[in-house]
Formats: sequence, structure tokens, C-alpha cells
Amino acid sequence: MLLDFEKPIVKLEEKLFKMQEAAKAQNAPALMASIAKLANDIKTLQKKTFQNLTRWQRVQLARHRDRPYTLDYIQQITENFFELHGDRFVGDDKAIVGGFGTINGQTMMLIGHQKGRTTKERQFRNFGMANPEGYRKALRLMRLAEKFNKPIITFIDTPGAYPGVEAEERGQAEAIANNIQAMFGLRVPIISIVIGEGASGGALGIAIGDHVLMLENAWYSVITPESCSSILWKSWDYKEQAAEMLQVTANDMSNFRLIDGLIKEPIGGAHRDLPTAAALIKESILAHLEKLSNKPIEKLVQARIDKFCAMGKIG
Repeated sequence: MLLDFEKPIVKLEEKLFKMQEAAKAQNAPALMASIAKLANDIKTLQKKTFQNLTRWQRVQLARHRDRPYTLDYIQQITENFFELHGDRFVGDDKAIVGGFGTINGQTMMLIGHQKGRTTKERQFRNFGMANPEGYRKALRLMRLAEKFNKPIITFIDTPGAYPGVEAEERGQAEAIANNIQAMFGLRVPIISIVIGEGASGGALGIAIGDHVLMLENAWYSVITPESCSSILWKSWDYKEQAAEMLQVTANDMSNFRLIDGLIKEPIGGAHRDLPTAAALIKESILAHLEKLSNKPIEKLVQARIDKFCAMGKIG
């Protein structure tokens, strides 16, 4: 899947590939100067394009079909990962995954929303929209991490909690609210990272962290731009204007002091270079965890509460 603003770059990359193949086949060193110039032009265009994306374009990038998901990052940054299943009440929600893993020899609980790429995977993962049992599973794993005094890392990537009737019947709002309340009191460090979409209570259900971070091309908001457009204009046609009004980007969240850090992505987005993107996430996790680990637990919990209570205050 190519986004509109990616197409000029991809065309040049295809041209570069053909030139490189021709240079190899014909043993034509004269082409090397042209190849080097084109490669430099591509880098310049990439930098210019991705430094000037609109808010809606970043929303599109956060939803890119090839964008890495929670399990992609976990597999890259952990030495081992043991997934745990089930909420012990209803079942195992595949839209949220979690388990113990080690990063640089340190055991952590890693939890996050998981989407799918193929049609079958998306149906299996319910498009990353968790049911109540998903949030209850997440809280069960957080309690387990607290029991064994292990830090918690959460990855947020959801268009929202599942809005179906059956989810409401099983207590969707209660499950999310219970998670939010419980996370404020967990006596271990919590780092939450928005890696793609961070929409509404579906995101907040696993996002009450001591440090909340965002990838450069992720977005975070109380509502999706499309839903906002449908409410204000009775149509999805104004989603771009809605994204601008909502101010959903990582830079916006940083300016509003709603997050504690921004994680850069490789030029072109995380999907263009997963190993580099994962390395940046791993580096950020370890750096923030070192800061949090030095705090007495009582002060850590109180600072977490104070941080969220201060959000939205003016003056």
C-alpha cells in the first residue's frame, strides 16, 4: 500500500534500482555518478516530505499496512518473550497480547494492542479493538508484574475499544475504568508507548504510565478524525480538517505536555526500517526505565497520580 505522498519517492527508488541493476549488468562505472546523485536526491526528497507532513498524513502513516505492530517490536527488542493468555473470566482476547520478556537481561512485562495485516489476521485480532476481556487480561498481567516486582511496558495501537453490543454487555466501560484506576496504584515502573493509533478509552486502558512516549508518526486523541468529522459535519469528508482541529500528532502532545517524550523514526516511517525503529524504542525504554528505577516507589506512584491530575489545567 502506497500513500499519496510516498509515491514520488517510490518512483525514484524504482528508477534507482533499475540504474543499479544496469550498472552491474553492463559493468558501466560511468553510471555510478548518476546513481550517487539520484540516491542523494531521494534522501533530500524523503527528508523534505516527512518533515512537512500534515496531521492527517501522519494519521495515514500511523495506519500504514506495513507499519510494525506490538509483536514486531517485542520480537526485535527482547531476548526472549513468553506470551500469557486469558483473563480467567471469559477468554483470551487476541486484540491485546502480553507476557514476560527480557531486554538487556532485565525481565519486564510487555503488553500491547495487536492488529493484523491480512484479512484473516485482522479478523483474528479484531482490528486491534479489544473487548473487556482484553483489558481484564492486561490488568491480570500487570498485577502479575507487580507481584514479581517487574516493570511494565505497554504499546498502544488501537482505533478504539470494540464498540459492539456484546462488549458493552460484558462491561467494556467498567473494564477500561478499572484498568485506569488500578494503573495509578501499581507499585512498579510503567512506561507506555503510542506506536501507532491511540484513540479514546481504548488507548487509555493500558496507557496510564509514569512516562508516556510516542513514536514520531503516531497519533493520540479522544476520538478518530473520521468520527469527529461525522459528528461535526455529519460526514467523513472533513476528516483532514478534523485532524487539524484535534491536533493529534506527537509534536502536539508534547506541546500540550500530555506525553513525556517523542521517539524519532527512520525517515519514511517505522515500516521502512523495522530494526532501526525497534532499536530506538529499546534505547528509549532503557533510558526512561533507568530514571524511574531510581525513584522510591511511594514517590513514583504519587508522581504518576499528580502528572495525570495536572493535565488540562490552565495557568
